Amino acid sequence: MNTMRNSRTYGLFSIGAVALLGLTACGGDGGGDDDADQAEDQAAEETTEEEATEEQTDEDADESAEDSETEADEDMDPASELVGAACEDYAETVPDGDGSVEGMAQDPVATAASNNPMLTTLTSAVSGELNPDVDLVDTLNGDEFTVLAPTDDAFAEVPEEDLAALGEDADALSEVLTYHVIPGQLAPEEIPGEHETVNGETVMVSGEGEDLMFDDEAGLVCGGVQTDNATVYMIDAVLMPAGDAAEE
Repeated sequence: MNTMRNSRTYGLFSIGAVALLGLTACGGDGGGDDDADQAEDQAAEETTEEEATEEQTDEDADESAEDSETEADEDMDPASELVGAACEDYAETVPDGDGSVEGMAQDPVATAASNNPMLTTLTSAVSGELNPDVDLVDTLNGDEFTVLAPTDDAFAEVPEEDLAALGEDADALSEVLTYHVIPGQLAPEEIPGEHETVNGETVMVSGEGEDLMFDDEAGLVCGGVQTDNATVYMIDAVLMPAGDAAEE
């Protein structure tokens, strides 16, 4: 009798233990699924965040590239800094070719000026044609300069005897020509003020924009013209250094 009771008790205990183990196992499986689901959700969120970050980075890169391209286009446009009431006349006179705004930008300044039909007298003066002892082509083509370039009309205002005298005096001609050359390239917004020229004297530039004046003697024809190594300001009068004026 006791043996049967013990057997029944042991059997019940075994069933209960198995059931308990089953519940524990189920509970463990449920927790694992929850952890896996949370891990998947977190991974999905991180992936979404990474994708969003990558998209934003790509957008920022695209915007930066567009800005750089715009700035590069402006820098590459030789007409972007032109200033002067007669720039349109210049464009009409020399619409294309080596002497145009675009053409001059391709060559160093002495070469570029030689291609411009508005600067033939200046070209002859700096290239040794006016006086064989004055040839500034290599000098002008060899560094960065700002060149104040009297047009042919400007030279036409100089009395013939004075121009002939300059042609016979190499030192005087060299002084006058180098007085029109400033070391370094000056943009239109930088050129107002006093600047030491290649001949050592100072030229005074006043006003701004199309109203720029040079030594209160020459007005602006068209400025900000780019060459490969210089910025050119075509002017309507030939400037005379103070030293030459004093000698006269």
